[in-house]
Amino acid sequence: MANGSSRPLSPHLQVYRFQWTMALSITHRITGVGLFLGTLLLTWWLVAAAAGPEAFAKAQKFIGSGMGLLLLFGWTWALFYHLANGIRHLVWDAGYALDLKNAELGAYIVAGASLGLTILAWIVGLAVW
Repeated sequence: MANGSSRPLSPHLQVYRFQWTMALSITHRITGVGLFLGTLLLTWWLVAAAAGPEAFAKAQKFIGSGMGLLLLFGWTWALFYHLANGIRHLVWDAGYALDLKNAELGAYIVAGASLGLTILAWIVGLAVW
């Protein structure tokens, strides 16, 4: 207690030590913003397709560029990360894997699954393309 108050002080970042579950929580929020921005890019592409060949060619040129492909790759990873982390939270909501050992194992599974699914999706996508 501080200053004679009966209220406890809240811990802050200087008190916490790094944990994978903390990193995944922060990354989940960041990827949520990334999904929003990536969806704007996808919307632009769809609107350009409806607007006509000139607008579509312009959008296609950007999306097919190195920067566009990098953004699409990041958006794909964010999508799979959000999916895998959401499943992890559903497992927690069901009351499973709440201990520190299993929570950390879940963090590794989320990281591996999101990266693996992203690479698999791009391999399949490029093979079909």
